[in-house]
Amino acid sequence: MKTKEARIGATIKKPRVNVVTLGCSKNIHDSEVLMGQLKGNQMEVVHESSNIQANDIVVINTCGFIDNAKQESIDTILQFSELKDQGKVNKVIVTGCLSERYKPELQSEIPNIDDYFGTNDLPDLLASIGADYRHELLGERLLTTPSHFAYFKIAEGCNRPCSFCAIPLMRGKHISKSIDELVKEAKFLAANGTKELILIAQDLTYYGLDIYGKRNLSDLLRHLSDVDGIEWIRLQYAYPSGFPMDILDAMNERSNICNYLDMPLQHISDPMLRSMRRGTTKQKQIDLVNAIRDKVPDIALRTTLICGYPGETEQDFAEMLGWVEETRFDRLGCFTYSHEEKTHAYSLDDNVPDEVKQERMDAIMEVQQGISYDINQSKVDKEFKVLVDRVDGDYFIGRTEYDSPEVDNEVILDAKANYARIGDFVQVKVERAEDFDLYGHIIR
Repeated sequence: MKTKEARIGATIKKPRVNVVTLGCSKNIHDSEVLMGQLKGNQMEVVHESSNIQANDIVVINTCGFIDNAKQESIDTILQFSELKDQGKVNKVIVTGCLSERYKPELQSEIPNIDDYFGTNDLPDLLASIGADYRHELLGERLLTTPSHFAYFKIAEGCNRPCSFCAIPLMRGKHISKSIDELVKEAKFLAANGTKELILIAQDLTYYGLDIYGKRNLSDLLRHLSDVDGIEWIRLQYAYPSGFPMDILDAMNERSNICNYLDMPLQHISDPMLRSMRRGTTKQKQIDLVNAIRDKVPDIALRTTLICGYPGETEQDFAEMLGWVEETRFDRLGCFTYSHEEKTHAYSLDDNVPDEVKQERMDAIMEVQQGISYDINQSKVDKEFKVLVDRVDGDYFIGRTEYDSPEVDNEVILDAKANYARIGDFVQVKVERAEDFDLYGHIIR
């Protein structure tokens, strides 16, 4: 017969951890590592479950990059804070960039949160919920993306002095992971069905300087390319100053390194580039784009721009708009400037009105929409290798090697006329095209 203590113990349900992720792909990666650690501690873990339970420990991984992202994080913290007050969740823990940057303010304004942790406090966070940091789980994580692709963080932090950016305040200095560590992680992912690695960091092109004494991204690419099962390797977040051209050699040599490069250029006007502390000039950026396209003619170039930076004149903006029209980037995103405390640009007068920032961003994106339409029309009647990401109603949705998830074009296939499985590579012939979508059918 069981003792009273045993009977009581059997009725106590072990808390479930519900991880909520806000912000960029780096945060997605960090949440996946956290979830892998929790699973390794034999804890039940879910990601963004809508089935809220009273015994839940909620961990909110926040973003603190720009105003909109900060507000979303604060709103989410307040939402779960209220649920805790109502007894609908057990504990609420906040981590990530917002917590790293504003911990004292958050503790003062939202005091009923159980704990706040920064971006590098994973062992302490785990300890706060009764889990141990397990070093043997190196590279192991629970993917929140479909299993066939994974965000693959090769370094943490940033050494760049960009005037508008608060990332070094939240993520610290650049720290590269070793090639051996990254290859081990890639092998683990490949063994569990991952076919595409999307390489991310605050600055991919700085990789290796801190541990190898040189920019070593090309060597890393070749080692990752050799991992069995990895069919696509994609590069996001390259930096133009000091760009290592040898990564393009690796791209040309290896068929599983996608002809794709995401390189945020931010602006083209020399006064703006100087004030942004980008370490480059208009002509250097133009020459770099041309050199990249000369070396890899089939490359898809994605960039990101900022509209309404302090002091941006109509002339500065017109120069950027004309450059976008002339350069014809394959993919382009745009942000309005956000005035961030403790950044170098915070000392400048944020003198471009919000409505003007928005108008300028809209004008850039309207031009890019036309460019994207023209580029997509040139793909009609051509064949492309497509990775099937998901099913949406009566359609399979996939991507070519020229497209990253969430931000780029998609390939739409009629599920009634085509058969595929999520995670499959299929060969598709494009039948028609719109601004940001291709429509086709599977030929094999």
